[in-house]
Amino acid sequence: MLETLPRSFGTHNGSFHADEVTACALLLLFNLIDRDKIVRSRSPDELNSCEFVCDVGGIYNPDIKRFDHHQVDYKGTLSSAGMILKYLVDSKTITPEEFNLLNQTLIAGVDAHDNGIETAGPGISTYSMVIGNFAPIEHEASDEEWDSSFEEALDLALGHLKRLVARYRYILSCREQVKDAMAEKKPVLIFEKSIPWMDNFFAMNGESHPAKFVIMPSGKHWKLRGIPPSLQQRMQVRKPLPLEWAGLLGDELKKVTGIKGSIFCHKGRFISVWETKEDAIKALKLCLEES
Repeated sequence: MLETLPRSFGTHNGSFHADEVTACALLLLFNLIDRDKIVRSRSPDELNSCEFVCDVGGIYNPDIKRFDHHQVDYKGTLSSAGMILKYLVDSKTITPEEFNLLNQTLIAGVDAHDNGIETAGPGISTYSMVIGNFAPIEHEASDEEWDSSFEEALDLALGHLKRLVARYRYILSCREQVKDAMAEKKPVLIFEKSIPWMDNFFAMNGESHPAKFVIMPSGKHWKLRGIPPSLQQRMQVRKPLPLEWAGLLGDELKKVTGIKGSIFCHKGRFISVWETKEDAIKALKLCLEES
C-alpha cells in the first residue's frame, strides 16, 4: 500500500479548468495543503499517494478526501470546487457564513459553468473564463507549459479568494458600528468614517429599519446616499434625492440647494457629494422636507 504524503494535492495533468484550480486554491487558503506538494498527473500511483485528489479518479468520498464529479454514479451538480467548499464547512474548517459568502460570490458559478448549467452571454467574461484563458496558446504545448500555466492560474484564484475572505472579515469587524447607528432608529445613519455599512445593515434586519439615507466621509468630502429597499435591490433607493438636483455639479448645485459646499449629485439621484459633514446634513434636511 502506498504511503500518503500529508498536505499534498493531486489533480490531472494537461488542460485545466476553474474548478480544480479553485479547489486547490481553497485548500491552500485554509492551510490544508502545501504549494510544493501539488501533483498534476493521471498516474494512479502518484494520485493515490496524495492526501487530497480533485477532479480525477472517479470517486467522490470526502471521508477519504477524494473529490471527482465525472463518474456516472455521481448525480449532483457540484464540481470539484463545490465539493471542496462543502468539505471545508462540513469539517468545520470554515463557518457556515464563510461557506455562504464563498458559494454565493464565486463557487456556485464555477460549479454551474463546469457542469454546463450556465454560460455567459456576449461581452461577459466570467471568473471561470478568465482562469481558462491561462491555458497555453499552442494546442501542442508541453506538460511543463501546462504546469506553469496552472501555477499562474492558481496565483490568480488564490489572490481572489484571499481578497474575498479578507473583505468579508473587514465587513464583519464594522458590524457593531452599524448596529449602534441603527439603534437610534433615525431616518439617517451617520458614520464618522467610511465603512462597509450596507451588508451589515441588511444582515441586521435593515429591510424593516426606518432609515432612508446614509451620511459618511468620501475621501476628503462627505456623501449623502439613499438606502436601497433591500440588498437585492441595491441599485434602487427608498427615497431618491430631489429631481432638480439630478446631474448637477458645483455652482449649479449650489444655486439650486443654497448650500455653499455643494459638489455633485448623480443623475440617478441615489448619491451626492458635499464639502463637509455639515453640508451633507443640510442637504439631508432638504431631502426630508421634500414631500
